[in-house]
Amino acid sequence: MMGDAAHDAGVILTVLATSPDDSAVATADVTLIGSSYDAASLDELASRVDVVTFDHELVDLDQIAMLESRGVIVRPGWRALRFAVDKGHQRKAFDVAGIPLPRFIVVASSQDPMLKGFLDSVGNPVLKVARGGYDGRGVLFPQSRVETMKMIDELTATSSVVVEERLNLRGELALVVVRGVHGEYASYPLVSSVQSKGMCVEVRYPAEVDAATQLEANRLGRKIANLVGAVGVLAVEFFVSDHGLVVNEIALRPHNTGHWTIEGARTSQFANHLLAVSGRALGSTEPIVASAVMVNVVGAEEPGSIERAREVPGAHVHDYGKSWRPGRKLGHVTVVGDDPDAVHVRAWESARAYGTGTRET
Repeated sequence: MMGDAAHDAGVILTVLATSPDDSAVATADVTLIGSSYDAASLDELASRVDVVTFDHELVDLDQIAMLESRGVIVRPGWRALRFAVDKGHQRKAFDVAGIPLPRFIVVASSQDPMLKGFLDSVGNPVLKVARGGYDGRGVLFPQSRVETMKMIDELTATSSVVVEERLNLRGELALVVVRGVHGEYASYPLVSSVQSKGMCVEVRYPAEVDAATQLEANRLGRKIANLVGAVGVLAVEFFVSDHGLVVNEIALRPHNTGHWTIEGARTSQFANHLLAVSGRALGSTEPIVASAVMVNVVGAEEPGSIERAREVPGAHVHDYGKSWRPGRKLGHVTVVGDDPDAVHVRAWESARAYGTGTRET
């Protein structure tokens, strides 16, 4: 999708892909085959481009820091990326800055001296691997103290673990913002999101929340973007709890909750990310529709039909070019319009025809 936006953003996009079958290859101007963890691959990429940027957090921060030390322009830089790559670092820094979070501790083993007292106070927690988790991977929900300890021992074999209080959730929201090289800032409207098994399944614009909640989300979004030193798109996922907004996760890249902006905003998140990291003026984040619903297509037990999905009136079907597999994110569908209920119905009708295995909310 960044490749689709590259021409209008006036950039030549070179992609470092793990294989010729990667979906990004279809829209890239130039493709290099290699690994984001391989120093030689990163050196080759850096030699071909003016700016290096990212579409995921699965990177080695030391290697990225080495590129920057040699004068390679990396946006966002390794210090900013650390907030997304290392959840333990993120949580500790946000806590110091006064950003609302679930109660948490970061542990390296089940023998951590703080763990027993923390579990006594919060009950069964949520466990998040500090590095390497995404789309629900590396997030566990133990049902007992014994299971909690067992899971912590398993996870800490490869990473420290964030142990968090489970909250009584009233809903989930997301804010996508964009920050320029010199601190310029713009934000897209707040959206509601629906999760299933740790994966986003639906995004709705506009979010049905009061003005005070919208103001607080935007205040926190700007504070986080400046604290992190983001350049490009930054997405903040919020829990709506009994005590107001708390931050769940952040991403320093175009994000699933911003996909609706392709059809629904004057400048998509993908175009704005490219404009920001290439040092140019940000595009307008103004919505151009009254309502939008984006539904992720996650493979069901049997494949569906993209053709039938496209036959639904008003459906914008985005196929990621991936082979079908149950549980795999295959693409997304967006429908925009004036009637929120009709938009919701058509989006799910198209997603079901496509073959999504998730249930309508």
